Amino acid sequence: MKRVYAIGVDLGATNVRVALGDSNGRIIKKIVEPTVRKGDKYALSNQIISMIKRLVSPSELKKVRGIGIGSIGPLDIKSGKILLAPNLGLRDVPLAKPISEEFNLPVYVLNDCVAAVVGEKTFGAGKRIDNLVYVTISTGIGCGVYVNGHLLLGKDGNAHEVGHIVIDYEGRLICGCGKRGHWEAYCSGRNIPKFAKLLIEEMPQEEVRKSKLFSTGKSIEELTARDIYDAAKSGDKVALKIVNEVGRLNAIGIANIINAYDPTLITLGGSVTLYNEELVLEPIKKYLNDYVVNRPPEIRVTPLRENIVLYGAIALVFNPPPIPAP
Repeated sequence: MKRVYAIGVDLGATNVRVALGDSNGRIIKKIVEPTVRKGDKYALSNQIISMIKRLVSPSELKKVRGIGIGSIGPLDIKSGKILLAPNLGLRDVPLAKPISEEFNLPVYVLNDCVAAVVGEKTFGAGKRIDNLVYVTISTGIGCGVYVNGHLLLGKDGNAHEVGHIVIDYEGRLICGCGKRGHWEAYCSGRNIPKFAKLLIEEMPQEEVRKSKLFSTGKSIEELTARDIYDAAKSGDKVALKIVNEVGRLNAIGIANIINAYDPTLITLGGSVTLYNEELVLEPIKKYLNDYVVNRPPEIRVTPLRENIVLYGAIALVFNPPPIPAP
C-alpha cells in the first residue's frame, strides 16, 4: 500500500513547528524556528512555505495529501486566516490561500488548541472518550473541546477562547487582547510575572528581600515565569505563594470549563505545564472543588507533550473538520 503523508504546522506566538507525518500518527521529521514578528501580512505564510520546502523533499511532497495548520487566533476558519494575534500584534493574516496556491494542496486551518484536541482524540489519551477538553497553558491560554463526540467550533471557529474568560472582575491586569481581567492576563507564561508583581507588592517586604527570586539582582520587572517556577521548585516561600495563587486562578478557569462542557477528561499541555507539571497540577486539584459544580473529570498532562498541535494538524488532513456556514 502506498504510504500517504500529511504536513502539520503548529503556528504559535513563540515558535513555528512544521512536521511530516502519516495516517498512523508517526511524525517522520520536523523543524522548529522562532515565529517571525516583523514584515507584512504575508510574513507568517511565507515563513511556513519556506519551512515546508526545507523539510519536505519534492519526492515526498508528491505523496502529501494536504497541510493542516493549528494556529494562534482568533481565526476566520472559513477563509483560513488569522483575524487577530494579540501576542504578535498582527491582524488579518492570510494562511490557507497563499500556502495552498504555493503547493497546490488543500490547507485546513484551526485554532491551535482545537487542532490539539483533535490530536489528543485521534492519537492520544482521548481515543475512546467522547467528552474531552485539552487546555494549553503556554505563552497564552486556550482549549479545544469535544462534547458527545462532536468537535466544537462556533460560527468563526473560535468557540474555545477560554484564555479570555474573566477570572478577575476588578480587571487589575490587561490582557494582550486589550481587555481586562482575563485568565490569560494572569496565568499565561508571558503574564505570570505581571501577576507576580501584584502579589509581591502585597507581601511583607522583609520576606521578599530574602527570596531567591532577587538573589541575582533582578528587579521585579525583570522576573520571568521560569524564574518563579524554578525558585518554587527549590522551596522559596515567595515563589511558592505566587505559584499557589496562579494555581488558584487556573482552578477557576478550569472550573469554568468543567461547568460549561462537562468533560470526562481534561488534558493539559503548553510550556508552563510541561516544564512544571506538579506545580501546575497540584494547585488546580487543591482548589477545584471550591469553584466547580459538575462532577470533576480526570485531569492529567497530555501524553503527546509538545507535539500535540502537530499531531492534531496531521490528523486534520486525514479527517477534515466540518467548516461552519457563514
